[in-house]
Parts: sequence; structure tokens; C-alpha cells
Amino acid sequence: MSDQTGFQTAADQRFVVMAVASGGGHWEELMLLRPALDRYSPIYVTTNAKLGTRDGLVGVRVLPDCNRDQPSKSLRSLWHSFRLVWKSRPNLLVTTGALPGLFCLIGARLLGAKTIWIDSVANSDGPSLSGRFAKPFSTLWLAQWPHLADGRDVLYGGSLL
Repeated sequence: MSDQTGFQTAADQRFVVMAVASGGGHWEELMLLRPALDRYSPIYVTTNAKLGTRDGLVGVRVLPDCNRDQPSKSLRSLWHSFRLVWKSRPNLLVTTGALPGLFCLIGARLLGAKTIWIDSVANSDGPSLSGRFAKPFSTLWLAQWPHLADGRDVLYGGSLL
């Protein structure tokens, strides 16, 4: 069953939502989406196990953290991200970044999921590096600054903060 956006609705028992964010500001922004996400009982994924406990979440999945300056950690995170997405088979993946979120987004899109990238509010001058790589794999790509939207590939839907 689908709504007018093409996303399956919660009435479909197989509808799996995965919400991914690195620790820090990325996670804080994702947590601001909880009222919208929690009705789908999402699989929350982060790079810091303590964040899920702090925010009262059960069953939060943890990925190895990484960044572009740590190639070996990035490969490890890529492997764990793809494996988690493969096992979970989300219908929709939402991420606020950073690199582990990008890895999950790419894996989910390759498996046919709808994907939403929300670039961090910290990126007021232009898209983040991970965000630029996410564009071809994103069903919906959202900026949190109106001047970054182009009305086609990058949309502005408001700011989370």
C-alpha cells in the first residue's frame, strides 16, 4: 500500500524504517525527527552506544565511527553499514549524516529503498562532502538553509534547529 508520495504506509507490516546518524550534532538533529519517525518503530543506528540509552531508545544499532581521514576505519564502517542494511532491508532510510550515514544510504538505495538525506544545519555555505556524495543515491535531498535549495535536486523543507 502506498500514499501519494510513493512511500509505503505503516499499514504495510513489512514497512521498515531505518534512521541513521553519527554521534554529536548529526544525532541531535535526527532526534528532532523522532515524533515523525517513532510511529514507524524505526531501527535507530548511530556510532555511539551511549546516545541511544541517553535518549531512552532500546535496540539501537551501533556502527564503527569513521571519517575521510581514516581509510581503514572507513572500510570497516562501510562493511558493517552494508551488512546492517542487508540484514534489515529497510523500505525507507533517513539520515542526517555523516559518513556512516552515507554508507547506509548507498546500501539501502542499491537494495531499492527510498532514501532521505538531510544535510546538517552546520553546512550553511554549501553541501557537506558526504552530502555531495549522497545526492545520486538520495530519493529526497534536503538542505536546512533556503539559499542552498535549487528547487530540483536540493530542496528546502525548513530547519530542524
